[in-house]
Amino acid sequence: QVQLGESGGGPVQAGGSLRPSCAAPGFPYKSYCMGWFGQAPGKDRERVAHINSGGNTRYEESVKGRFTISKDNAKNTLYLQMNNLKPEDTAMYYCAADFAYSWNNNPDCTFLTYRNWGLGTQVTVSS
Repeated sequence: QVQLGESGGGPVQAGGSLRPSCAAPGFPYKSYCMGWFGQAPGKDRERVAHINSGGNTRYEESVKGRFTISKDNAKNTLYLQMNNLKPEDTAMYYCAADFAYSWNNNPDCTFLTYRNWGLGTQVTVSS
């Protein structure tokens, strides 16, 4: 079982920035996917962005050009730089991580079902 812990959310005005982080101490995998998901009130949880062990990233259309996912391998920490925030970005943001097989440590994360989740960090954007 991988323990994940998010922090860095909070209230912000539209146009502002936040940088949530997700600590994954002792993360054991060399071939893996890590992602950020957002869940707005009354809606399903949706993927925002993901990054794999090869450093390749993918974003949902609504956040392209505004959000950047990154990871610090030495610290076992995942980040989500959120710029130009909009009220519709308001959600609980969860990080997820899991092993994903790839012969070259560059797995396709698109359809991965994550087994390991954090408890979330709330982002609230006011207009």
